[in-house]
Amino acid sequence: MTQQASNEDLAAFLAAVDGATPLSKPDRVSFDGPKPSPRPLQRERDEAAVLGELLHAPLAIDDWLDLGGADSFLRSGLPRTLLRDLRRGRWSIQNHVDLHGMNRHEAHEQVTLFLAESLAAGRRCLRIVHGRGNGSPGREAILRQLVKVWLGRCRDVLAFCHAPPCDGGDGALWVLLKAGSKSR
Repeated sequence: MTQQASNEDLAAFLAAVDGATPLSKPDRVSFDGPKPSPRPLQRERDEAAVLGELLHAPLAIDDWLDLGGADSFLRSGLPRTLLRDLRRGRWSIQNHVDLHGMNRHEAHEQVTLFLAESLAAGRRCLRIVHGRGNGSPGREAILRQLVKVWLGRCRDVLAFCHAPPCDGGDGALWVLLKAGSKSR
């Protein structure tokens, strides 16, 4: 019966399409061209999730170990008298920025912008107020350590040290930049 049913179905189909005109070739969809490359949607979602986690997650132990505890910095190859003069206040503070109330991402963006603007304006001695961490969770001075890491990685920074108590103490850094070309 199966064979007979399929013969009947075929006859019914042929009767239904009797007299139909086939579509012309240009109106048909062509599958001859190159197929678009597949978009890895799941990988894009995974990468976005990882990036979001890195930006908003608490610091891992490796991050803490990378921060170091140096209270001052002097670029290698420079005389130690440069750092000594900075500590003694022989340079005039020409610009300052206050990072209070910022999270680490906002602070990093602000420090980067502040250094670039100061360098372009020909300002060499700066004060960065990062705070002591009293308002941070666990009262830990996260920005204090991060700012030191950021400054140490910046090639334009020659030296930095903690400011004296009258200028912020452990909650601020004095930074000395290399001489740049002043924008006019």
